[in-house]
Amino acid sequence: MQLRNNVVGTAAVELGVGPLSGEDILAVARHGARVTLAPEALAAMAASRGVIEALAADDKPHYGVSTGFGALAVKQIPPEQRIQLQRSLIRSHAASSGSEVDREVVRALMLNRLATLATGRTGVRPAVALAYAGMLNAGITPVVGEYGSLGCSGDLAPLSHCALALMGEGEVRDAGGQLVHASAALAAAGLEPVELQEKEGLALINGTDGMLGMLTLAIADLHRLLATADLAAAMSVEGLLGSDSVFAADLQALRPQPGQSESAANIRSVLSGSVLIEEQKTGGFTRVQDAYSLRCAPQVHGAARSTLLHAEAVAAAERASAIDNPVVTLDGRLESNGNFHGAPVAYVLDFLAIAVADVASMSERRTDRFLDRARSHGLNAFLAHDPGVDSGHMIAQYTQAGIVSELKRLAVPASVDSIPSSAMQEDHVSMGWAAGLKLRRALDGLTRVLSIELLTSARGLDMRDGGTATSRSAPAVTAARAVIRTVVPGPGPDRYLAPEIEAVRVLVEGGSLLAAVEDELGTRLH
Repeated sequence: MQLRNNVVGTAAVELGVGPLSGEDILAVARHGARVTLAPEALAAMAASRGVIEALAADDKPHYGVSTGFGALAVKQIPPEQRIQLQRSLIRSHAASSGSEVDREVVRALMLNRLATLATGRTGVRPAVALAYAGMLNAGITPVVGEYGSLGCSGDLAPLSHCALALMGEGEVRDAGGQLVHASAALAAAGLEPVELQEKEGLALINGTDGMLGMLTLAIADLHRLLATADLAAAMSVEGLLGSDSVFAADLQALRPQPGQSESAANIRSVLSGSVLIEEQKTGGFTRVQDAYSLRCAPQVHGAARSTLLHAEAVAAAERASAIDNPVVTLDGRLESNGNFHGAPVAYVLDFLAIAVADVASMSERRTDRFLDRARSHGLNAFLAHDPGVDSGHMIAQYTQAGIVSELKRLAVPASVDSIPSSAMQEDHVSMGWAAGLKLRRALDGLTRVLSIELLTSARGLDMRDGGTATSRSAPAVTAARAVIRTVVPGPGPDRYLAPEIEAVRVLVEGGSLLAAVEDELGTRLH
């Protein structure tokens, strides 16, 4: 995955006591928007902090305030050691390892944790939340390794690295992406390290914020990729001289699965006005039915949309949550709970990985049909300029097949696994963080698979139809082909293919290919 948007922007997202939107998270995580704290949030935090300070002053043990953590919660900590308790918690829990997690994931994680602090249910001082917001606004991104969260008791290690940076310790990336010590980054931004008091270290690390951040980013990416999958399917139907009759609205209405009719409507829109399709209807078309990878695209893409719809509902509920343990209730009690368990988010991250693998698998099958003379209806073998001398897109399909095979492995759920930890106190965990990371890899794979299908279908249409200047394609398909031809030459003898795949991948990931088609249609694809 590639790091995005190293420059912090100027737009602001205000955090109150209510939930963020998915758009808010995207704005801060991916596009560098600033964050502010509403007066109501500052007041709520001050009120709940009063509860914590009152409990800290009595002689009874209160978890997270005057006790150890996890399996060590049975030990009461004297007042003079409680600041050290919070400091030790963060240092010991900042234990991640492995490759550095993408900047947008860390920023989403930080924003989600800050949103929970702003609810006033965690008992932190307003000053802590303001300092955390200051780190986000300065573009300071703590370095977080990919391993360390089991998705229960919060994304502990990732969040601990962020809290460690707030304390002025550990490594971070500055706004320019340079690796620096946290103390230097804070000083350069005019920020002071924070000395954490009772309960505050725990409140900074006890949430599902990382997995929620990855889910939110994935939802945005999947909306774009599923619309792109419909575009790719339409181009393949046209390039393989298929039928558009199966996408009729009345046929789709016979099976009112959510998402299916939207996918079919997209494909109909993209194919509208196709001379190549119409010629098959009037020229003695003999195929009774197209292959499933063409005919059943709305059913598969629609099922993926249904899964996405469920994921959006889970994400919305999670954004409306105040996840910490213990929490300060609205009537001033400090109560332990299990809301930090990541199962709801972990499940849908895994569900989406399954859907992604299946959409990619169908795309690869459509690509393969273009390359087989027995199934491509008149195109050169492998779309080669001179078959035998040239190999055309033979190995591009191998690349697709390798990615699809990887996506099937990534579709194996992480959330069915659990490894007990903390001396069996935390004896069932969600593995939601791992589910989020593998979904991100799966989305990257789907982007590449769709890019190869689009590259292949554009080449097949050029070989069948000539260039876009004389196109018999649907206007929307012609627009897509024209955009692809701005970065990749038309058919010809074999040439270095990897840069062409990458060039189309950039078009797909950046959304410019989809935007050109939507501009031609005068409407958004669903």
